[in-house]
Amino acid sequence: MTDTEPAATSRTASLRILIVEDSALVRRYYRDTLEQHGFEVEQAINGIEAMEKVLAQPFDLLIVDLNMPRMDGLTFLRTLRRSPGEIAGIPALMVTTEAGAQDIDDARAAGANFYLVKPLSQSDLLRYAAALAGRPA
Repeated sequence: MTDTEPAATSRTASLRILIVEDSALVRRYYRDTLEQHGFEVEQAINGIEAMEKVLAQPFDLLIVDLNMPRMDGLTFLRTLRRSPGEIAGIPALMVTTEAGAQDIDDARAAGANFYLVKPLSQSDLLRYAAALAGRPA
């Protein structure tokens, strides 16, 4: 690390985030924001692809949309939380357009560690990602 390199980059260089989102625009927004701050980012377009990626490699955080084709965010989180081993404990941030109390309750029951409503600012995305992925403040 050089003297001009931001400290945040060195603290997040090994932190891996999986974005599980069907919207290409939203995935790009999250990816660009997170990568600019030193996170390593992978992407999945639905819960099925996300499960394949989680089984194949370790992640420090999952950012999960609620409404997706093939396997939605709730089903993905329920499946993940019932899985054997360390993958069941990967922190998950659900970010969705759904703002109802029942949606929030359902997400928490499925295993979301935190629930945010879109649109999500870059500062909120970074703050919650860092906290849930275990990056020191």
